[in-house]
Amino acid sequence: MTKVVWGILSTANIGIKRVIPAILSGQRGVIAAIASRDAERGREVAARFGIARSYGSYQALLDDPRVEAIYNPLPNHLHVEWTVKALEAGKHVLCEKPIALNAVEAQAIVAARDRSGRRVIEAFMVRFHPQWHRVRSLVREGRIGKVRALLSAFTFPVASPDNVRNRIEYGGGALYDVGCYPIVTARYLLGTEPERAIALVDRDPALGVDRVTSGLVAFPGGEQLLLTSALQLALYQRVVVLGTHGRIEIAVPFTPPKEHACRIVIDSGASLDGSSAVVEEFAPVDQYQLQCDLAAAAFRNESAQEFPIEDAIANMRVIDALYRSAISGRWESP
Repeated sequence: MTKVVWGILSTANIGIKRVIPAILSGQRGVIAAIASRDAERGREVAARFGIARSYGSYQALLDDPRVEAIYNPLPNHLHVEWTVKALEAGKHVLCEKPIALNAVEAQAIVAARDRSGRRVIEAFMVRFHPQWHRVRSLVREGRIGKVRALLSAFTFPVASPDNVRNRIEYGGGALYDVGCYPIVTARYLLGTEPERAIALVDRDPALGVDRVTSGLVAFPGGEQLLLTSALQLALYQRVVVLGTHGRIEIAVPFTPPKEHACRIVIDSGASLDGSSAVVEEFAPVDQYQLQCDLAAAAFRNESAQEFPIEDAIANMRVIDALYRSAISGRWESP
């Protein structure tokens, strides 16, 4: 089994802290090259991780015939442009979320995929974590009865105006950055697409980005997702799945540290003091490593791609509807 040869498109923090270590510690990949517009920065990161080549331009990386897959962690407004270029260069792509700034823009990726015959995957690592597999299984087997609502929050303390999350021209903002996780996981658990959405947005008066976005998303079976996403607030995340016969609570649903175990709580609701709750723990796991290994298998056609790029566009449509609703003040359809 030969390993997939990766190229890393930029020295973004998510790559340095999460994805590069995940590829290197995984079973299915090696990293041949990294690109940075700051050539010295690229050389420094390459040396740190033992990457053989660094390039001073993104295009130079795409032109490297030894590279067969690209990881794209560029700022949001560059996802479509460089993913399309990578596909047209004959590379498979793992692109960070959100796949685009809107669903219409994302269609260019579908067209490039179809022309190139390469695969492209949106990097939502949460769907590869065993705790989410378990929760979906519990929901499908009816452990908590019929799911009626999901309460989901993800907040993150980013105050610096120089951070890409706070740069509106780069596609910054809470909904793009962290609000996408409650949406994708609700769709993952319910297995259906929302019918309508309504949002309330608080924008930073100086930076213009949505610093707090809350939304209500309605699904065709009557299920409701109530989400809150925020930048510039204390770090917090939690998901509660509410059913007719109980609830499931995921303590650290989106970014559980790979060094620590995580847990879910399953409660029949027989009492309010928690005595009816059952706790399940999951051994430490690197969800980024799982994602990269499974992406490599899909790139080699050794396994099916569970979440095609059309799934990313469906998620993008919900984000679009929430942003439209914040302007219109009405329910909007994805």
